[in-house]
Amino acid sequence: MKINFWNGNKSNARQVYEYKVLETTLAATEQAYGDWTLGNDCTDFPTIEGEASVFRSKGFDVFATVAGNPKLANERKIVINAPLMKGLLGYRLLIVREGNLPQFAEVSTASQMQKLALGIPFSWADAALFRFNGYRVVEGGTYDELFERLKSDEFDYVSLGANEVEEAFEARAFPVGGMSLEASILIYYPFPLLFYVNPDRPELAKRIEEGLDRIIKNGALDRLFEEQYGDLVARLRLKDRNMFRLENPNLSEELAAVMSTY
Repeated sequence: MKINFWNGNKSNARQVYEYKVLETTLAATEQAYGDWTLGNDCTDFPTIEGEASVFRSKGFDVFATVAGNPKLANERKIVINAPLMKGLLGYRLLIVREGNLPQFAEVSTASQMQKLALGIPFSWADAALFRFNGYRVVEGGTYDELFERLKSDEFDYVSLGANEVEEAFEARAFPVGGMSLEASILIYYPFPLLFYVNPDRPELAKRIEEGLDRIIKNGALDRLFEEQYGDLVARLRLKDRNMFRLENPNLSEELAAVMSTY
């Protein structure tokens, strides 16, 4: 079985982890389904149409994205409802201008957070989610432009998943200068990461569903998570931060109830 995995539009940390999860899932089903080869294409498609058409016109077989991704609402797909990252992607930390750290340290209520402007690249799935919860969103541009725009005072902060914020800060925010990783605030919303499978590959979807069930039950998924993110909860002090909980209107009741125990 040949499988073409699209692994773009995300941080390197996520690319590595998601590839390992899919690889482990396929290996777990080798006896029942046979040999396999896995391609890993990390091409970015930053437009809505680009990501929405990865099955329809680009020939990919599987990729990982958040549950209820609005870009795919009208696309044919098979969604495997088994969260891959224990909800960690929904734990959002902030990158802010260094001079604004005292302002953020004084934030203690949701209404204070809602008055601050959040910068989000065009077409990211969480823009509508923040708006639904009454947050000010400045949407536009690309991920590559995000921190230059933050430095230019177009908005007050950037919000990224705890699993990728450190890499983003070191590789993108720090070189811009004048940026800091805010130390007291945590925004949380249910944001499970799932595999989406090409609708013309139902046998692959069945294999991935069975494989994920196996690696969840035998602990292999937990081991992959611990290997990649094991010390992150303590390092980023996720339990000690002031948490602001948001609702995700794009989820089924089943997935909305999934929350990490962190």
